[in-house]
Amino acid sequence: MLVTDQSRVVYRHFIRDSTRWDGFVFRPDDIVISTPSKCGTTWLQMICALLVFQSPALPEPLSRLSPWLDMVTRPLGAVVADLEAQQHRRFIKTHTPLDGVPWDPRVTYIGIGRDPRDVAVSFDNHRAIQDRDALVRARASVLGDGADDPFRQMPRLPTPRERFWFWVDDATPPSQSVSTLWMTLHHLNTYWQVRDQSNVILLHYRELLADLDGQMRALARKLAIAVPENDWPELVRAATLEQMRARADALAPNVELGIWRDNARFFHRGGSGTWRDFLDEADLARYYRRVAELAGPDLAAWVHNDSH
Repeated sequence: MLVTDQSRVVYRHFIRDSTRWDGFVFRPDDIVISTPSKCGTTWLQMICALLVFQSPALPEPLSRLSPWLDMVTRPLGAVVADLEAQQHRRFIKTHTPLDGVPWDPRVTYIGIGRDPRDVAVSFDNHRAIQDRDALVRARASVLGDGADDPFRQMPRLPTPRERFWFWVDDATPPSQSVSTLWMTLHHLNTYWQVRDQSNVILLHYRELLADLDGQMRALARKLAIAVPENDWPELVRAATLEQMRARADALAPNVELGIWRDNARFFHRGGSGTWRDFLDEADLARYYRRVAELAGPDLAAWVHNDSH
């Protein structure tokens, strides 16, 4: 799967539109952070920021340094102007799968996978702390079309288990969804198909948790970024989820829009396996049947990190 302008898939949802990439001019060393929602996007953005600036003291809020280009809550011209003015190596966020982003062999594309059960739990927290009214206002300020947020129209199911199954069974096509099991696996599959390309990097959330120092060093090598040895401890510490939570007002996405009821809670627990609190063996069997409908066995084994 090598995408051309003619073969690019269009992804549209209430807050994103992949056609905002049309005509975007890449620089040869650009980094595109293309990730499924709730798989560690902000974490990757922070790691890239630390490698690029080689200091925890960032010159601007993270979402301004690394804007979500296809999010429709800022005028596209303003986002592109900010990117064109940047003198540092650019690292741009998107939740659009690789088959919807312009392909340039000079650009590095970084993705990250996470156990989808943890993604479901994290997305549940995401919805609970998000001020959807503020999001509607931000979108309307740009598009002015009066469209309502589909999430505001959906009743919030009463239990974590029910909300989990709604996320797993949601049959909305990936081109029209924001976060579902289908969307998560589809996005990762667009990486899986091209993971042997030299400009494609696919990480795993659990490996970042297990060895943040080693994973950051490996990423720096792949990005051809040299970091003085004495600087590594400070950079790795700044990339821990605990430190990021402590700096949530500068690091949580789009805090200037007022879309989070609690910026620190955006980072939630950051761990794995809390789905075990409400899924039994029958649930897991049902879950794996659904996974098998949506992903090949190799991708499924990798994304679950063989943790049944």
